[in-house]
Amino acid sequence: MSGRFLKWIGMTVFAATVSGLGLYLLTRDKLEEADQSASVIGAFIGLGSLALTLYGMLADRGTRSASTPVNPEETIVAAKKALTGLVARQWRTEATIRALDDPEPIPITWHLVDDAATMDHPRLVGEHLWTFTGSSDRIPELADAFRRLRRRRLVITGSPGTGKTTLAIQLLQHLVAPGHDAADPVPVLVPVNGWDTTTHPRLHDWLAARLPLDYPALTAPRFGTAAAQALLDHGHILPILDGLDEIPDHARTQVIRALNRWLAEGDSFILTSRTTEYDRAVKQAGDVLNAAAVIAPAPITAADAETYLRACLPPAPRHDWTPIWAALHNATHPGLSRLAETALGLWLIRTVHITPATDPIPLTGPPARQETTLRAHLFDHLIPAAIDSRPPSSDPAEHFRPRTAWNPDHTRDHLTYLARLLHHHNTYDLAWWQLAQHTIPPAGRRRTVRRAVLVVGLTGGLMAALGLPGGFGLAFGLMAGLVIRRRGGLAFGLTGVLVGSLAFGLEFGLVGVLAIGFAVGRGTWFTETPGYADLHLSGRTTDLIKNVRNALAKWLAVGFAFGLAFGFMDGLMDGLMNGLVFGLAFGLLVGLAVGLAVGSADGVIKWAEQPASSTIATTPLTSWKADRTLTLLRVITLGLGVGLGLGLLAGLMSGPMGGITFGITLGLTFGLTLGNHHAWLAYTIAARRLAKKGHLPRKLMAFLDDAHRLGLLRTVGPVYQFRHAELQDHLAAPPSPSSEPTGTATTPRSTENAS
Repeated sequence: MSGRFLKWIGMTVFAATVSGLGLYLLTRDKLEEADQSASVIGAFIGLGSLALTLYGMLADRGTRSASTPVNPEETIVAAKKALTGLVARQWRTEATIRALDDPEPIPITWHLVDDAATMDHPRLVGEHLWTFTGSSDRIPELADAFRRLRRRRLVITGSPGTGKTTLAIQLLQHLVAPGHDAADPVPVLVPVNGWDTTTHPRLHDWLAARLPLDYPALTAPRFGTAAAQALLDHGHILPILDGLDEIPDHARTQVIRALNRWLAEGDSFILTSRTTEYDRAVKQAGDVLNAAAVIAPAPITAADAETYLRACLPPAPRHDWTPIWAALHNATHPGLSRLAETALGLWLIRTVHITPATDPIPLTGPPARQETTLRAHLFDHLIPAAIDSRPPSSDPAEHFRPRTAWNPDHTRDHLTYLARLLHHHNTYDLAWWQLAQHTIPPAGRRRTVRRAVLVVGLTGGLMAALGLPGGFGLAFGLMAGLVIRRRGGLAFGLTGVLVGSLAFGLEFGLVGVLAIGFAVGRGTWFTETPGYADLHLSGRTTDLIKNVRNALAKWLAVGFAFGLAFGFMDGLMDGLMNGLVFGLAFGLLVGLAVGLAVGSADGVIKWAEQPASSTIATTPLTSWKADRTLTLLRVITLGLGVGLGLGLLAGLMSGPMGGITFGITLGLTFGLTLGNHHAWLAYTIAARRLAKKGHLPRKLMAFLDDAHRLGLLRTVGPVYQFRHAELQDHLAAPPSPSSEPTGTATTPRSTENAS
C-alpha cells in the first residue's frame, strides 16, 4: 500500500472522528448520562489518536526521505548563480535610474596614489602596479587592472562628489555582466556604516548576517540555512564596502584594523572613502591596508566637463550656454570651475539646468564665486527642478517619471525631516521597517498598547451585550493569559479578566486579555524584519506537513484547555459532576475545533512565511509589498479559518450575531498576532502617526518610490539612501529648533557615536 494512500486513510479517519464527535455532542443534552458519554468519548479519542499517530508516522517518514543530504558543492554553485543574477538585475535597474550611462559616463581619470603613508609596498599589491590607471568611461580597462592585483584589494578615494561610489557600481556591473568569468566572486555592495566591529570583529561574520537581509534569496530552503556563510567561506563573495568616511573616526580605525587582522590571503574587497578621512583612519590605525591598491581621481578638465555637458544638452538648446563654456575655459568664475571638476557638480548642473531646460545664467552669477555657495544654490533648486522636469505618468513603461504630482515645497519639507531623522540616528540608510523604532519612543509604544486595549475592549463590551455566556469570558481570559505568557505574562491575562469583570462583565475578560496579548506581543514588531509568503509547493510538501502537524498538536492542547475550563464553569451551575462531565466533553469539542481551525491555519502560515522572495531582487518597495501581502494573508487565513470555526461554535450558544462578532474579533486578533514578521504593521502605525503630525505624506512608500524615480534617492538592496550624502547633509543642517526629532548639525561621519 502506497504512502500517499495510507496518508489519505489517516486523514479520512481523523475527519470522521471530528465529525462524529461534533454530531454526538450536538444531539445530547448536557451529556446527562455520564457513563455512556465517557464510553463514546473514549472511542472517539481512540480513533483520533490512531489517525494522528498514522499521520505523524507518515510525515516523519516523508521528512526522513526528504532530508537526504544534498551535494554541498552543487548547493553553493546554485546559490552563487542565484545571487549573481539578483545582483546584476538590482544594479542594472539602479544604474539606469541614476543615468550612469546617459548619454555617456562622466569621464573621470583614476590613478594610483603615490604615497607610502596610505598604500602598502608595491610588490605586495601587484606586478606592474604603476600602470594602474583608467577612466570611468572605459571600465573594462579598470576592471582588468583590478583583476591583475595580487589579492584584488582596492581602495577608491577622492574628495566629496568625485564619483567614488559610481566607480564601484560600474566595476560591479562589469564583473557580473554577461560573459563574466563564472569562477570570479560575486561583487556585493554594502554600506560600511552597518558594520559594528565590536559585535562582528570579522568582516565575513558581519557579511554572513547582512547578506541574507539584502538578498533574502540566500535563505531559500533549497540553499540550506547558511548559504551566505558557505559562499563567504569558499571565497565566492567580493565585498564592496561603500562609505568608510560616513562613520565616526574611531569606527574607521577599527574597520582598518579588523580588515588587516582577519582577512586571509585570498580575501578580496573594494573600499570607498573620502581621501581625508581615509588618510586619517590609516594614520590612527598605525598601518595601511594590507596589499591594497589605493586610487584617486584627477580633477575633471574644463574640456571634458564641456564635452559631457554638451552631450547632455539637445543639439539646439533653448538657452545660450556660450557664457558657461567661456567661464569654464577662462576660469573666470572659481566656484563654477571647482564645481565642474567633480561628478557631483556636473550632475547638479545637469539636473537643475539641463534636464528642465532652465536658463544657466546663475552659474556665472554671484553664487559662482565660491564652490560651496554655488553648490548650496544648486541643492536648493534641485528638488523643484527634478519635479518640474518629470511630470507624473501612470504608464508602467515610464520608469523615471513619478506616479503622483508632488508639491516641491512639501517634498523638500518631507525629505528634510527624513534627512534630520537619519542624522539623529547617525546613519545614511533609510530602512522602512525601522521607521517605528526610530520615531516612536518607548513611552509612545506603551500608549499604543493602551489604545489597542481600549479599542478591542470596547468590542468586548459589545460581545457582552450580545449575550455570550458568563463562563466563556472568564475561562478564555484565564486560558489566554497562559497562552500569551511568552508575549505579555500571566499577570496581563489576570488583569484583563479583572478589568473586564468590573467594566463589562466576565465577557470583557475575553477581549481584554486578547487585546493586551495582541498589543504587548506587538512590542516585538519594532525590531522585526520584512517577510514574504512563499506558497510554492514544489519541494516543500514535507515542510508543510511538518508545520501543520506541529501546529495542530499545540492548538489541540490549547483548545482542550480552554474548552475544559469553559465547560466546567458553565456546567458547574448544574452541579460539580455535571461541570466535570460537560467540561471534559466540551473541552474535546473545542479542542478539536480550535486545533483544526487555528492549528491548520497557523501551520500553513509558518510554512509560507519566509524572510523574503527567493526569486525577486529585493528593493525597498518589493520588500514592503511582500511583508504587506504576508500580513494580509495571515489575517485572511486565520480570520476566516478561526472566525468561521469558532464563530460557529459560539453561535450555537449565543446566536448567529454573537457567533459572528466573536469569530471575526478572535480571528482577526490571531491573524495580527501570530507569525514572525510584522514589519509592515509597525511601519503603518509609525507612518500614520507621522502623517498626522505633518512630517511625512500619508502614502509614504509611494512618496519614497517617486523620490527614487526623480533621482533624489537611491536604493541599496532594501534600503533607501539620498542620491548623494552631501544632499542629506545639506537638508539636515541647520536643524529647526521645533522639528522632530531633535538633533544637531553634525553628520553621521562626524559624530562620535558609531552607526
